[in-house]
Amino acid sequence: MTVLSGRDAYRDELTRLAETDPAIVCLEADLGGKGHPFQTAHPDRFFNIGIAEGAMVDMATGLAAAGYKPFVSTFAPFAALRAAESLKLTLGYLGAGVTVVAPYAGVSGAWFGTTHHCLEDLAVLRSIPGVTIAAPYGEAEMRAVIRTAVESGRPHYIRTGRNAGYTSLPWDGEEPPLVNWDHPGEPGGPCLVSVGEEGTRLALAAREVRPETAHAHLVRLDHAHLALAAAELAQRHSHFVVVEEHRAEGGVAEALALLLPQCRVTGVNTGHDWPVQGGDHHEVMGQLGLDLPAVLSALNLHAALSA
Repeated sequence: MTVLSGRDAYRDELTRLAETDPAIVCLEADLGGKGHPFQTAHPDRFFNIGIAEGAMVDMATGLAAAGYKPFVSTFAPFAALRAAESLKLTLGYLGAGVTVVAPYAGVSGAWFGTTHHCLEDLAVLRSIPGVTIAAPYGEAEMRAVIRTAVESGRPHYIRTGRNAGYTSLPWDGEEPPLVNWDHPGEPGGPCLVSVGEEGTRLALAAREVRPETAHAHLVRLDHAHLALAAAELAQRHSHFVVVEEHRAEGGVAEALALLLPQCRVTGVNTGHDWPVQGGDHHEVMGQLGLDLPAVLSALNLHAALSA
């Protein structure tokens, strides 16, 4: 069975939900192409706004005020950065029930170059109170997050990659848990904390090398959810290695370090350099220092400091 990428799972799930919920509308900034499933199934509720991201978010605000459930989607750099003011006013100040789905996050655009990379979106969105931020890993998580966004009517920012398809970690119940414990590990040992698609992929790869290592996966990354997750994490461990495809500033490692001053938190991220060379997704990540050796090195450092 083919596993859909995050962005394709989003489109498929939203199209399915719209069959029984006439309030759902879909807006895209020239990303859909000719084969967008929502446009095919619900042409009267699909709007291709073109390269006008701020205007798209503003239109969604009006639709939300009229009782609709608007979902807007564009490249992460254009959603989080180009339309930042509109996001601040719509999702934050007005608290409008608009969901922003942002593919091409991190350096998943790879060959598209620095203008199409986005390593700053979590920092921007986490600074806006009231926004639920999610970075699903795998098709099942994405579908669950989309269902929650539809049902809640709250402002959401959902981060995903480009074409990578992953199998979500299992969980019990309808919704992914606040902390999904892939492996509890032993008390006193370092705990991997994975964020998003590539952070989780790398954490799982690290556990193949060091299967005894604890691993906690986080889906929701806004302050309210991270504060609750931090309390649960601290009940089991005091040393954390956070793996995320984002800059250090404004990322999840920085947030957890502030929430857990009594713990040791190390971030494995994309650092401070600009990705100026081409390559596929993982090659560009490696150029920025986010790869399996970096994760294993951080785990070894924790072990050495704890000895």
